Amino acid sequence: MMDLSVIERITQESTREYVYRFLKLNIMQLRIVPGSALSEKEISQLLGVSRTPVREAFIQLSQEYLLDILPQKGTYVSLIDIENVEESKFLRETVEKAVIAIACTEFPSENFFDLQSNIVLQELCLKEKNYLKFYELDEALHKIIFAGCKKARIWSMIQQMHTHYNRVRMLNIAGGYDALPVLNQHKQLVKAILEKDLELGMQTIGLHLNKVNFDIEDLRRDYAHYFKLGN
Repeated sequence: MMDLSVIERITQESTREYVYRFLKLNIMQLRIVPGSALSEKEISQLLGVSRTPVREAFIQLSQEYLLDILPQKGTYVSLIDIENVEESKFLRETVEKAVIAIACTEFPSENFFDLQSNIVLQELCLKEKNYLKFYELDEALHKIIFAGCKKARIWSMIQQMHTHYNRVRMLNIAGGYDALPVLNQHKQLVKAILEKDLELGMQTIGLHLNKVNFDIEDLRRDYAHYFKLGN
């Protein structure tokens, strides 16, 4: 089978939760690429579990638009849908601008270290060309900002809807397309929050969230087989 990321099972985690987490991680990291066929039997043998939790994980992932379950045909990792990406981008842009406005006025000072240390780690990842870890830290930075503004549950809700949008971002960063510009925008965001500079924060988040628009055509050209036709 393909080269998949192996993960440890968490204490008290159900088999279904473990299978779901394993599959979602590998789909989001593009180790299981869009359009790939998935077999309940193969996954159950790979993980040493019965087929029932695999089937349940498949259903959950289909509800998050990551799998297409086609009766009599099979189960496939969904192709990236540009309409889904645009809808997710609209949601995130609308919500995150409001959150950044809060962060630039009342972000708790005790969380400043979390922001600063995240940036240091991003710089290290860029130096080492560890783009997968860089993507994880990118997500973590935004989560820190939402949590500091007491909006952690909203961040979790957004993530459930952002599967297609986040695969585009992963494809972008993993391909080395825009890691440096993203890092620089992250630095500006953190600067705006630390200095309570609302104007800088709003300007930066606008550029940051629209970055996907600038790159989407390059990605569709280079990875045409990952995208849904007709978008």
